[in-house]
Amino acid sequence: MHSKSAAPAAPEIVFERRGRLGVVTLDRPKALNALTLGMIRELDPMLRQWAHDHGVQAVVIRGAGEKAFCAGGDVRAVYEAGRRGTDVLTYEFFFEEYRLNRRINRFTKPYIALLDGIAMGGGLGLSVHGRYRVVTERATVAMPESAIGLFPDVGGSWFLDRAPGKVGAYLGLTGARVKGADIIYAGLATHYVPSADLPALLEALSHTPPEAALHRFAQDPGPAPLAAHRAQIDRAFAPPTASGIIAALGKEGAWGQALAADLAKKSPTSLCATLRLLQRHHRHEIEDCLKGEFRLVQRFMAGHDFYEGIRAVLIDKDHAPKWNPASIEAVDPAAIDAMFEPLESGELTFED
Repeated sequence: MHSKSAAPAAPEIVFERRGRLGVVTLDRPKALNALTLGMIRELDPMLRQWAHDHGVQAVVIRGAGEKAFCAGGDVRAVYEAGRRGTDVLTYEFFFEEYRLNRRINRFTKPYIALLDGIAMGGGLGLSVHGRYRVVTERATVAMPESAIGLFPDVGGSWFLDRAPGKVGAYLGLTGARVKGADIIYAGLATHYVPSADLPALLEALSHTPPEAALHRFAQDPGPAPLAAHRAQIDRAFAPPTASGIIAALGKEGAWGQALAADLAKKSPTSLCATLRLLQRHHRHEIEDCLKGEFRLVQRFMAGHDFYEGIRAVLIDKDHAPKWNPASIEAVDPAAIDAMFEPLESGELTFED
């Protein structure tokens, strides 16, 4: 009597060659292509290999399905590991993810991300650091970490800092979701291409230099709504403290008052840490940004609000987190600064 062997697990990430291209497909469509440690451990060495392969002239990364490029890191798995208290995933996941973010940022060949659907958090770490970022009419981009008791990581302090004016602080603190023209306006994308044209674009990229192919298919996304609010954003997000920003938003009419009310629901620790992160890393190199973010994320993993945020949003789904401290006024600025101090061991390091 023969027992049936278990079917092999479907791959979470797929690599292929198309002419001059190396193509990466994030293949967890039911999970909105959320990034797992296993996917990181496959992608990083493949990028190292392709960097030295003369047959690969450029790399394209995309998401499977029609809903998402990548909705972020697999924070549920990190939450469960942290709750167990004996699992190293809370360390290894971010250590290896941030090293991958840096590899993409420093990748010497054209790296083209196709953002056709949701791209949030860790999904931006896989895309915004690349040379070219294509968005479609279906793209929605956000760094929503403050709602789950975290902060905009994966190099967020590097790419949000490079947005015009105070747009980066606005996106990082509010977690606002932005679409095509706004994604480009914020510097998070370089080209707008209709979703229906992506197959033809991919074909063109397989035998044409990226600049020429992208120029051929790119279209005008229209005016950016963010631009219309730019003066308000620059005024309201100029104060050096989170409480000052909320007060300034209250003076910006219905638009600002709605944002102020929304910020008041987010983790006070996350808001204060996010703002401090952006201030500390202003115009820093990617390595310094990621090292600081790694110190910060390890302090968050040892804290309260991340686990409470995931519980409220993803586990119990009551959307009623009990933050600690419960108000911005109760957050000690010295405690926030201490979160950036060197770790006792296991600092983030990079390899080439």
